[in-house]
Amino acid sequence: MAQYDVIIVGAGPAGMTAAIYAARADMKVLMLDKLAPGGQIINTNEIQNYPGVGTINGAELAYQMFEHTQQFESITFDYGTVKEIQADGAEKKVVCEEDGKEFTAKAIILATGTEHRCLHVPGEDKFKGRGISWCAICDGAQYRDKDVVVIGGGNSAVEESIYLSDMVKSLTIVTMFDLTADPIACDKLRAMDKVTIYPYQDVLEFEGDDKLTGVHFKSTKTGEENHVACDGVFEYIGLIPTTEYLKDTGLLNKFGYIEVDEKMHTHKEGVYAAGDCVTKNLRQVITACADGAIAAQEAAHYVQNLEG
Repeated sequence: MAQYDVIIVGAGPAGMTAAIYAARADMKVLMLDKLAPGGQIINTNEIQNYPGVGTINGAELAYQMFEHTQQFESITFDYGTVKEIQADGAEKKVVCEEDGKEFTAKAIILATGTEHRCLHVPGEDKFKGRGISWCAICDGAQYRDKDVVVIGGGNSAVEESIYLSDMVKSLTIVTMFDLTADPIACDKLRAMDKVTIYPYQDVLEFEGDDKLTGVHFKSTKTGEENHVACDGVFEYIGLIPTTEYLKDTGLLNKFGYIEVDEKMHTHKEGVYAAGDCVTKNLRQVITACADGAIAAQEAAHYVQNLEG
């Protein structure tokens, strides 16, 4: 069983920043993730508010961050789906689903981020990955010159709709409220000839037999029902914390986020958390990185104190 000073669960911006800061504090670090490093930013077409880089593709920024972590010999990255942490006592243990892999460390940083929220309406499970997607950058090209529906009206929905508008035949926006994203982006989207917006709607069903053929929705104001034919759907209705593996630890609030103080401490000694999975007001790349830096510094101090 491999032994580390710090195990970081999650390799998004928070996790990768934590790894860099922990390594600089002479910690032996393991960074675990079930997917490729980068977290949600991999699915972002453009990031325009990360200081010093101007406008950058999210996947490119993720790659640069990961390359930075690989400059440190004391950082190991491994793929693993964490199913359990055992955090009581001086030695912490992380257990993965794959072949029962287990790792131990003196401190743990939890940085598993968030995942896309689903509607849970008829047809959604049926067409997941074959008509319904949550990543326009990943899957948008297959809908070139086709009819597409975007569900949602927040920043992600509007940004990805603008991205899709360059390639699709028609774009229909169906949202529970009105567009709530950045006003400049909303105005840009509204001005596009190929875009139709249906505000204040509840999605009732994704339609189709062997393949997705349309979306059925209903006005929350008038009760009028509509059907829009389409070849593909992209859902952007919010995120939920990826913390199911912590449900029996007592670390979560009622919404599933990890409770931390201003120094990223959880209520368990030697266990810290950072990034979008923690209780906070602003979830951005830069705030995730800041969380990761703080968590790593605190974890390093904890380990150093253990060692005397």
